[in-house]
Amino acid sequence: MPNTDVENLRNVALLSHSGAGKTSLAEALLFNAKATTRVGRIEDGNTVSDYEPEEIKRSSSIQTTLVACNTGDCKVNFLDTPGYEDFQAEVASALRVVESAIILVAAPTGVDVGTERSWDQSRAAGLPRMFLVNKMDRENASFSKCVADIQGTFGNHCVPFQLPLGDAQDFTGVVSVIHPPASMPSQVTEEVESARERLIEAAAECDDALADKYLEGETLTDEEVLGAVRKGVANGGLVPILASSATSNLGVDEFLATVLEFLPSPADAKPAEMSDIEANPSASLAALVFKTTADPFVGKLSIFRVYQGTIKSNSEVWNSNQEQSERIGQLYLPKGKSQENVAEITAGDIGAIGKLSATVTGDTLSVRDKPATIPAIEFPNGFYSVAVSPATKADLDKMSTSLSRITEEDPSLQFSRDPGTGESILTGLGEAQIDVALDRIRRKFGADLKSKLPRVAYRETITQITKAEYRHKKQSGGHGQYGHVLIRLEPRDRDLGFEFGSEVTGGSVPKEYIPSVEKGVTKNLDEGVLAGFPIVDLKAVLYDGSFHDVDSSGMSFEIASGQALKAGLADASPILLEPVMKLSVTTPDGYTGEVMSDLNTKRSRILGMTPGDNSTLIEAEVPLAEVQRYAQDLRSVTQGRGTYSLEFDHYDPVPANLEPRVIEEAKRAREEERA
Repeated sequence: MPNTDVENLRNVALLSHSGAGKTSLAEALLFNAKATTRVGRIEDGNTVSDYEPEEIKRSSSIQTTLVACNTGDCKVNFLDTPGYEDFQAEVASALRVVESAIILVAAPTGVDVGTERSWDQSRAAGLPRMFLVNKMDRENASFSKCVADIQGTFGNHCVPFQLPLGDAQDFTGVVSVIHPPASMPSQVTEEVESARERLIEAAAECDDALADKYLEGETLTDEEVLGAVRKGVANGGLVPILASSATSNLGVDEFLATVLEFLPSPADAKPAEMSDIEANPSASLAALVFKTTADPFVGKLSIFRVYQGTIKSNSEVWNSNQEQSERIGQLYLPKGKSQENVAEITAGDIGAIGKLSATVTGDTLSVRDKPATIPAIEFPNGFYSVAVSPATKADLDKMSTSLSRITEEDPSLQFSRDPGTGESILTGLGEAQIDVALDRIRRKFGADLKSKLPRVAYRETITQITKAEYRHKKQSGGHGQYGHVLIRLEPRDRDLGFEFGSEVTGGSVPKEYIPSVEKGVTKNLDEGVLAGFPIVDLKAVLYDGSFHDVDSSGMSFEIASGQALKAGLADASPILLEPVMKLSVTTPDGYTGEVMSDLNTKRSRILGMTPGDNSTLIEAEVPLAEVQRYAQDLRSVTQGRGTYSLEFDHYDPVPANLEPRVIEEAKRAREEERA
């Protein structure tokens, strides 16, 4: 396949609320470009971009897929992204390597929460945008209502570039406002003229000189209008609204033509942070790996965007991030679950490489003599965690490797081990993402992993001073064992940890045995007397004891001090401590009351509220036990519009009325582990 000139390339992200029709649009585009011989259907599980078994099972996208459409001398790389919130890391990687974004809106429902999220993400990335009102042939579809909804939500600079011929079941196609045909159906003539007048007005607002001419009543030429429109679309001052029905293949060709005419090429758009990089195929190589997948046929597949230079099959490149050379084998153009072999990928284009040894998502590929580093992708942080464990002993050996591989595929997943509970923790953006990750681990790596909510890492401490005595005496032939200690236990202020002291006088406990006493206490701090949780914020003071000239030893005093600690803890009014998190919630103003009410049911303490631009930041302290499923709770309360962050802050006593339940659950969990 010949390379496409950079001026004729377009890299475009397809964004939307889940179910707006991105995958169906991709199918129609591929069919029209003769890249496929039939239009796949989501219901049949045979689409090009939703090919993973997990996507077919859920009938929705869960990963970003490249859809390359060649038409004449031009090529458009569409990145079909997931619409569901749990998979927004895929959207982040796609937005990092494109020059523009298309936001699909379902005609029957209008602007959804996913539409708003797509707008915010693409605007934050500084990308030109277009709206495509899809599903125009569905019941209750109304283009005019969608336009009003879009303009009411995002502004009047969102302007129709097309008008539909008919609505709902009568939809038969579109008519261009930017290039009105010489003859058009009489029923839309007046609408097109009115829409064109509004388009010209909006275009003039994007150019000061043109605005003066327009306000003075002069007629603007078609060339002036088109020039202003291109300028306005490129800088975000003008956002086109188009119409289509992807499943009926109506308006799809017109949509592609508008993309090619008005959206920028890699040569036209250059991020400010890459000012020293030019979209020149002849320059030294600079390419960014923005996605990694484990392909069952070619192994690890690294998908990359070339920003500068050319990358060739059977060559060698330099990984600037890892400072390591990588051998390039065969280059591919991904086409769903298959790949097309290509000899090279030039500046502005997207391709894939198999079996890179050290390269991971976010790495820059360049040349050793002139290394380049492209700013890495910023992935969203997840706060929804589950504890994972092998379903059988056979899965134990595979667990660590498979979790490492899946987090390489999806950098928004984190795998860690909780030192407080010893559990293996997988953290992501939500329940659906975790479920999909475990399904993929089972299918790709053959490891069956179980998941559950993680145990809360409670702690135990004491609330009053107490004294404890223990005499360890054992005779079993030959030398015996003897150690006798008297220990005073004192509570300490929160987060001061453990301290050991000695007040022994007169040699009642020889100096050489005092370190053994401390060791015996320290070794037994791992398991408290209430529910077996670690003991914290405690001072132990050895104030007396006795010894035997022959039978005493360090081990004897270690055993004695450990037993004295356990006896003393029970008499020192022990309590449970729970981890308290710092919670920051950002919610639209309309949901502030609901969020506050929900937090009040979670034993939270509100620290403050900060108003923002149509949103409110709520900061609170809340026990971890109450917010382990907060990703789902906040999504439900705010209809998916709220976001949050969570970090550990301190430990606080568990309320007395809840302590018995926590103790009972901890004992039950330990019994299950032993079983």
